[in-house]
Parts: sequence; C-alpha cells; structure tokens
Amino acid sequence: MRPAEFSPEEIVAAGEALVAAGRNVTGFALRQRVGGGNPNRLKQVWDEHLAAKNTTEAEPVAELPVEVAEEVAAVTKSLTERLATLAVELNDKAVKAAERRVAEVLRTAGEQREQAERELVDAAQTVDELETRLDESQAEVESLERRLSEAQSHGQAQAVELAQLRERLVATEQAARATADAHEAVRSELDAARRDAGVKIEALRDELAQLRERLAASEQAAKVAAETHARELEQAHSETKTVRAELDVARREAAEARESAAKLAGQLEAVQAQNATLLAAVQQRSDRGSGRA
Repeated sequence: MRPAEFSPEEIVAAGEALVAAGRNVTGFALRQRVGGGNPNRLKQVWDEHLAAKNTTEAEPVAELPVEVAEEVAAVTKSLTERLATLAVELNDKAVKAAERRVAEVLRTAGEQREQAERELVDAAQTVDELETRLDESQAEVESLERRLSEAQSHGQAQAVELAQLRERLVATEQAARATADAHEAVRSELDAARRDAGVKIEALRDELAQLRERLAASEQAAKVAAETHARELEQAHSETKTVRAELDVARREAAEARESAAKLAGQLEAVQAQNATLLAAVQQRSDRGSGRA
C-alpha cells in the first residue's frame, strides 16, 4: 500500500487555514492547499478531525454499592412494566423521528450534493491550473528543444571553425618556421654588417683623431689670427678716430665753402644783372645810331 504523502496534522492545518480564509473545505481545496494528495483521503481526514472535535470523551463510572444496586434492581423491575407501556409511545415517536430523520437525510443529501458541486468547482479550477502548468511546461520543453537544436548547430559550427583554426595553425607554424629561417639569415647579415661597421668605426676614429689634431692646429692659428686681428682692429679704431677728426674739419671747410659759394653766386647774379642792363643800354644806343645813319 502506498504510504500517505501528507500527515493528518498537515491536512488539519490546511483545513483550518481555509476556514480562516473564509473558503469551503473541500477535498480539492485541501489538495491545492497542501500541494498534492488524494482529495477523498484529505476530506476524510478533515471530517474525522471535525467528528473527534465534537465528541465528548466519556468519564469512567464508579461501581454502585450493594444497597444502591438492589434499589436500582427494584426500580428497574418497576420501570420495566412502565417501559412496556412506553414502548407504544416510543414506537409512535420513533416513526415520527424516522420521518424527521428521512427529512434530515434528504437535507443532508442536499448539502452533500452542494458540497460535491463546490468540490467539482474546486476540481475544475485545479484542472485549469494543472492545464496551465502543463501548457507552460510544454512551452518550456519546446524552448529547451529549440535551445538544444541551436546548441547542436552552434557545436557543429564550432567544430567547423575548430578545423579551420587547426588549418590556420598549421599554416601559421609553417610561416613561423619560414620567418625563423629568414630571421636567421637577417641575423647573419646583421653580424656581417656589424663587423663592417666595426671596421668603418675604427677608420672613422683614426680620421677623427687626425681631424682633432688639425682642429687643434686650426684653433691655434685662429687664436694667433684673432690676436693679430685684435691689434689691427685697435689700430683701425685709432685711425678711425683720426679720420673722423679730419672729416669734421673737412665738413666745416665744406660748409664755409658752401657759404662762400652762395655769396659768390649772389654776387654773380648781381653782375649778370648789371651786364644785362649794360647790354640793353648798348643795344639801344646801337639802334639809335643805325637810325640816324
């Protein structure tokens, strides 16, 4: 037999939570509350809980003393006769009670039918929820299948890309070996160039030493020439001072000559004016003499 998945305490707690929430306690409502289980068993546990809750435990009865027992027996005998009389009355009452019981049973049956209808509504809601979950699960499965297909396609593409990368790696290794060979050749050429450069550097060093010697001689000659030039420059400065003095004298004499020339020019203009006047007078006289003749 399959063991119960949920204990009675859990089922009772779920039923009390439904009552506190104002909902009807049905088998499907209990199943939805606890998260599973058989609705009939869940409802049975809840009904047993209600019945046990309403049942009053019987207290133990103490035994009667002998005197009381005899008195009870006498009373029982007298009551037996009365019970026979009451049997008819009880039968009548029993019939009436049975009729009331039938009415109660019919009422209870109606309540049970309503309870069944409510449970059916809860069951329909549960079925709808399960169908919704099923649709979500199917959608998730389809999504996972698509992702799996995409992953497989991606894996195939990666495999192709890996093969291409391997080919490129082989080509790269070959190119690297060729580059290494070329590098070795370049290194050999570089060593030869370094040796040639060393020889040229030694030659340049010798030439530099010669140039330094020549430069030292040139510097010495330049120093002597500079000293000579300094002396000549000093002498030139002295001569320049003398020339400047003579130039000042010549400028003064030239100024005086310009003044004399200006005076002579004025005198010349006066003489020319006089000559022109005299020529005009002579010309008039000549004209007069010619007229007389």
